[in-house]
Formats: sequence, C-alpha cells, structure tokens
Amino acid sequence: MNLLNSINDFNEAKSVIPGGVNSPVRAFQSVGGYPRMIKNAYECYLIDEDNNKYIDFIQSWGPLILGHKDFDVINAIKSALERGVGYGAPTVGETKLAKEIISIYDGIDKIRLVSSGTEATMSALRLARAFSGKNDIIKFEGCYHGHSDSLLVSAGSGCATFGSPSSPGVINDFSKHTLVARYNDLDSVESCFKASGDVACVIIEPIAGNMGLVPGEKEFIEGLKKICEKYNALLIFDEVMSGFRASFRGSLEFYNVIPDLVTFGKVIGGGLPLAAFGGRSDIMDLLSPVGNVYQAGTLSGNPIAVAAGYATLIKIKQNKNLYANLEELAILLTEGMKQKAKDYGFSLKTCVRGSMFGFFFNDKEVRNFDDAKLSNTKIFASFHQKMLERGVYFAPSAFESGFICAAMNKEIINKVIEDCEVVFSEMKGQ
Repeated sequence: MNLLNSINDFNEAKSVIPGGVNSPVRAFQSVGGYPRMIKNAYECYLIDEDNNKYIDFIQSWGPLILGHKDFDVINAIKSALERGVGYGAPTVGETKLAKEIISIYDGIDKIRLVSSGTEATMSALRLARAFSGKNDIIKFEGCYHGHSDSLLVSAGSGCATFGSPSSPGVINDFSKHTLVARYNDLDSVESCFKASGDVACVIIEPIAGNMGLVPGEKEFIEGLKKICEKYNALLIFDEVMSGFRASFRGSLEFYNVIPDLVTFGKVIGGGLPLAAFGGRSDIMDLLSPVGNVYQAGTLSGNPIAVAAGYATLIKIKQNKNLYANLEELAILLTEGMKQKAKDYGFSLKTCVRGSMFGFFFNDKEVRNFDDAKLSNTKIFASFHQKMLERGVYFAPSAFESGFICAAMNKEIINKVIEDCEVVFSEMKGQ
C-alpha cells in the first residue's frame, strides 16, 4: 500500500500542529505506523491522499450513523448554508431540534445546545453543583467526559478515592473535588459518598465507549440511581457517544433509569460540531438568563450544525428497522471476528450495543477499566496495522468503540471477516 502522500503530509502537519493532529488518538501512537491523511469519504468508505480506500468503522467517532455524505443530510446542510453560516441570534431550527430530542428521550423538559461534548459535560457539572449546593463529583475510571479540568482525573491508590490529575496543567484544587469509582461496582460508589459527604452528582457513561465498549450492567445502573437518591445527589448520564447510537433512545432502551441530567453530542449534530445537555425544568431553569448559572457560547446552536442534526434525527426516526439492522451487522462482525481469532489461537472478547461494538484481546470478560487494561495491546496494534493494510479502518486504540453505519451490508461485513482470517493467520505465523 502506497502511503507516500500521507507520510509527507503528516510530517508537514507536525511542523505546525502539535503531534500533527488536533486530537491525540489520531496520531496512531498506540498502534504504530503513520496515520492516513483523509481527503474524501462516501457511504462507509474513507479515501486517503494516496487514493487508498478503507472500510470505515470509526464513522467520525460515532456521529455518522447514516454513513458519509448521506444525501438528505448534505442537502439540509446546503440549504442552511445558502441562508448564512451563523447569526449570533436564535433560530427556529434550534427549537425544532430541541423539541425532537425532548420527544425521544424521557425525563428531559428543557435542553441547551452547545458545540462540543466537553462543553456539555462541563456545563452539566456546574449546573448540578448549583442545584445541589454541594462541591464534589463522582466519576468512573475508564469513562471519558471531555477534557475539562474537573474530569481529567484518574483513580488514586484505592478503588474509591479522591482522584489525582491525569494531565499536567490540571491543578490539585480541581481534582480534590473529584472522586473516582470503579465501573460496575456499587460498593466503590458507596465508599465515595461516605468519603466525601459533599457529593453534588455522579456522572457516568451508562454505555461506556472510551475504554472499549463496556456497558453498565443493569443492576449497577439501577443501583446507581438508588444511591444517588439516598444521598440526595444528581445522576448525570453522558450519552454523547451512546445517545441515538446504542439505540434510538440511547441507554433508555437497556435500563429502566431516567437520569436527572443528560448530555448528548455526535449523532445529534449529524457530523458537525454540536452537543447538548438537558434535564428537568427545575434544574435547567437555573441557567442564565432565567437563573444565575452562567453558560454561553458564540457558536452554540449554529444553524448549519442544527440543520445537519435535525435531518439525521428525522431520517433515523423514519427508518423503523435501522437499529435492528445495524445490530445484526455488528453481531455478524464481532461473532465472525471472535471465531476467526479462536481458529488461530487468539482470545477475543466482544460486545455489541445496537450500532456500537467493541473487542478486546483478553482472556476474561471486560466489566471495568481494570479488566480492559489486561488486554493485549501489542496484539491489537499488530492486528490494527495489518487490517489497515487490507483496507479496514478500525479505531487506532485498543480502548475505543467501533461503529456500524447504514451504508454497510452483509457483503461488506463478510469481506472484513475474511480479511480477519488472513490477518490472524499471518499473526499466528510470526
């Protein structure tokens, strides 16, 4: 596979952009080799600067559930673009999108549009602290909620403890208010509440997609809600990734739990920068200009992003069989990969939630980040490189979810499974 243009372009990018990328995982540091510089995409395919074509299981890290350049989404963007790129003033489109989200996801009375998932989770935390009058938050090791200071915190020496900054530049005064619990472990959550006595909220990916795909167990998510009620703390679901992806109703399809606040992103922007946070009126009305909790954004509710998101939601709403079809393809893929891995002596654990899938080179089922870290990342890196050479683009990290899109079909998935067999055979012979 010729990569001359990608290599040259990436090296040029490194001279003006830190690491050559604008989001770290794109640099391929955990899998080796050179990142592909993408110049075009269509349906479920990416085209790089050397005209190599790849089956894309990243789908812009989740948003493109309909695939690249969906006809209706592109037309909605073009129509909005003809009216201008932004106004800094309210539009009817924002109201339409807000109403659509509220009509689908139970428990939301009002919603505020923002531009990124980081902005949504950061704002939800501020709102939860204001509502509760408390200071501390609980998050879970392995869950990613964006790069705001309060959330760039990793676990300390114990399984349930006040965390420590996981990035230089995050001061201890921020991290001391963040406690870190173990995913799918209610005892660790209870320990956090007892250690603090001042917990405002718990934030969680109910279907975690940033340690690989690791869903919350039903008893765990339901128990989490009860613990929050016991200690008078708010429960925040981060559905930036899983919202309208794991199912049309996000995590609500799998758990009988309605959070106090929820954050969305990715799919609701149709591939453009747009996110949101919402919840009950008594919480949301604390936001300025109704209340005193300040939050603002120049590009919040951008009309082009709103048009793309609305067109996406309407189209997936009209396709009654979409999620069943995507899940069928995800199961076909993961079961096929698992069998081919087994045939050549590799232990592969897989998981599917709707159009999301994950796999680990691991001997045990993965329930939390400690389990995920036991996965063989060297085998993953080799697998990733060899699949990429065969035109299959998985996420360049052992701890990220994959995504199926509507442009895929059984023929494409079976071709990928055949590629897996060839790759596992090569790896076995090394």
